[in-house]
Amino acid sequence: MWMLIVGLALFFAVHLVPTVPELRARLVSITGARPYSGLFALASALGLILIVLGYGTMQGLGSGNPQLWVPPSWARHLTMLLMLPALILLVAAYIPSRIRTAARHPMLAAVALWAFGHLLVNGDLASVLLFGSFLVYAGYDIISANQRAAVGPLGKAQGGLVQDIIAIAVGFALYALLLFWGHRILTGIPLLA
Repeated sequence: MWMLIVGLALFFAVHLVPTVPELRARLVSITGARPYSGLFALASALGLILIVLGYGTMQGLGSGNPQLWVPPSWARHLTMLLMLPALILLVAAYIPSRIRTAARHPMLAAVALWAFGHLLVNGDLASVLLFGSFLVYAGYDIISANQRAAVGPLGKAQGGLVQDIIAIAVGFALYALLLFWGHRILTGIPLLA
């Protein structure tokens, strides 16, 4: 469990820095922009590796990963439904589109949908730590980004119908990929029998 908790703490500590502009500016002035970006990426990657290893280890522990609740049977269907807009929003975060403009923070909205859906279908301690942390972070960062008027990596770039169609089509393609093969390959859990 310690590996998962340390990974989550490291990953979110690094990702909380940009939510405090004064702290980020101070760190950039000390290290320089490129070294800051490199350290941010390195610490994020290390945190993510610890999260994956820690979660995987806890999933294999059996009684060391207690079941806190039994997910209801309908939760699987709701999660499958939530993942489609989550993937469309994930794609829209990288494509100037009306979807991106309307969502304001599509990446964070995608993370929130992903985390909420996966909390619904996983009642074990490791999953609550993992998905609960991401859900809380996404909610916090949406509020923070709105207060800071953060516009994300694409700035104020806007798109039209063609970009919306691209975001939806790529989101559907990612959904199909995960549904038929990707989820099983990434997690070992097939979504379809």
